[in-house]
Amino acid sequence: MLLDQAAMDAHLRERLLLQAAKAAGQGANVAAIRKAMDRATRTGGFVDYRAARDFSLGIDQVVDSIADLLKAGCAAEVIELSEHALGKVEQATMSMDDSDGYMGGILQRLQELHLEACHAAKPDPEALAERLFDWEMRTQFDTFYGAAGTYAKLLGERGLATYRRRAEAAWARVPQTRPGEKDPEEYGRTFRIKHIMETLARQSGDVEALVAVKARDLSNAYTFLQIAEIYREARQADKALDWAERGIKAFPDRADSRLCEFLADEYHRRKRHDEAMQLIWKIFAEHTSLESYQTLKKHADRIHQWAVRRGKALEFVRAEIEGEKKQLAQKRQAWGWTPHPPDHSLLVEIFLWEKDVEAAWREAQAGGCHGSWWMELARLREKQFPADVVPIYQRQVDTLINQKNNGSYAEAVKLLGKIRDLMTRLERADQFAGYLATVRAAHKPKRNFIKLAERL
Repeated sequence: MLLDQAAMDAHLRERLLLQAAKAAGQGANVAAIRKAMDRATRTGGFVDYRAARDFSLGIDQVVDSIADLLKAGCAAEVIELSEHALGKVEQATMSMDDSDGYMGGILQRLQELHLEACHAAKPDPEALAERLFDWEMRTQFDTFYGAAGTYAKLLGERGLATYRRRAEAAWARVPQTRPGEKDPEEYGRTFRIKHIMETLARQSGDVEALVAVKARDLSNAYTFLQIAEIYREARQADKALDWAERGIKAFPDRADSRLCEFLADEYHRRKRHDEAMQLIWKIFAEHTSLESYQTLKKHADRIHQWAVRRGKALEFVRAEIEGEKKQLAQKRQAWGWTPHPPDHSLLVEIFLWEKDVEAAWREAQAGGCHGSWWMELARLREKQFPADVVPIYQRQVDTLINQKNNGSYAEAVKLLGKIRDLMTRLERADQFAGYLATVRAAHKPKRNFIKLAERL
């Protein structure tokens, strides 16, 4: 009976084979695990999403056997098996839909077993360094990512020297990139060797070595910020300032907002407040949003100028809205169609953040806003001004019903209940019955909604 079942159940068959090999002795067990991993990772084509879980369970079962081998004291064998398995799992992952991340978990588990086995077996550090470096440079799955740090104690001076020699040879082939240039291997080999060199530089504690690695790629403004932060952390403020200013000059029209804020902080520290506020205003003007408005306030508060800066900021937002409206009118005239009109959503958002609900309400009334802000305003004004919020909730009911799914129907009925309560407070309960009848008639074909609405 067991043999018949094993013939139909691949997982059971593998378990039986592995158990038999374990009983036959260490050599047979290691060979069996290797063969079992080869079988378990054989995709036979493409493994789709539905089959991915079962496929990965078969591999995980073999990994269990590798873990058992480590517990039995066979650390050297586990090093070899885990490296073999990592290669096979990576190869299999290329031919399957691993959307749920099963294979990623297996790769992580195998690396943990490998590290534990290395601690137990103490392999030759130079040979280990060679293999780790080759893995880190060729893998597409971050296998042994940051190995110079993770395996530092195991590699020791000899191993790290070998690792560094290989890394420096590869690093010498990486081109210098200047502002605006691109490295075609930016997200491939360059990314991996750059991370390796950064790890080695951090281990050495040499700030200039780390900066030299970062400075090889100056294609974007964020690198200038990273270098400035390295110097600030090392308490070399003048160098930090210099790199931040160089970044702003290198990218005058596309400066990173984080870099601008870093430099503004440095200017504030040196009492150069006007220059700091010019940078922060640049952020606000180029990326007008609640976040940049908050940043503007934070910096203006440091020099007690928020009252003045706030007025200018709000004027700027209003001018932006008016400018968008004029552009819209021109497009309407030229193209003969009407894009979505600009509204006062940002002003509403700002005033709500400032907890000025009435100002936010006035802006929404004057220029409209996004539906989510209408709902927030209704929530905040519901208790004091129920008559104002009933129309908002009624519009939202129609929006929810038109989404045509059971979840939105339930939300719509819940909102209808709230409308009923508000209209009762307003002594308009009789009007609610007529309103509900109108809603049900308008959406009569939506039977699921009608069933839920009957509760009201």
